[in-house]
Amino acid sequence: MKEELKKLLKATGAVKFGEFTLSSGKKSDFYVDCRKVTLHPQGAKLIGKIILEKIKGLKIDAVGGMTMGADPIIGAVITLSDLPGFIVRKKAKEHGTKQKIEGIIEKGFNVLIVEDVATTGASALEAITAAEEAGAKVVKVISVVDREEGASEALKNYSFDPIFKKSDLA
Repeated sequence: MKEELKKLLKATGAVKFGEFTLSSGKKSDFYVDCRKVTLHPQGAKLIGKIILEKIKGLKIDAVGGMTMGADPIIGAVITLSDLPGFIVRKKAKEHGTKQKIEGIIEKGFNVLIVEDVATTGASALEAITAAEEAGAKVVKVISVVDREEGASEALKNYSFDPIFKKSDLA
């Protein structure tokens, strides 16, 4: 499955080399447009299956992450499993219930945090903080790609397990 996903990352043009400005403002010669694969029917199925394999044997009550990058990954996992999902907003809604987390998460839940591309780990840490503030325990963090630019260090207190590292795709 992993080799199939790697081929799809390359075939869809998701993995790019050149000059790019990342969301942090930092310049990079490597870019992964993961949505080309997380929103691809075959890519979503492969990612969902790989993640379910990675969490086999763990007690997980829900899967979630930061909106927008995690949304299709959460959808793939919940579709292929019996796990409910949740998304974390960048900021709480200013209307209605004013929630920062949407979906299904409860105090005492063991949760999996997912994301598409991990660079510094900041997005995952933001999702982790929100989940912990909701009373959940983060059991594992999985990204499709780890850019190997600090995420593993930032997430060292959690079980960080990327599907691919930059060095796997270069």
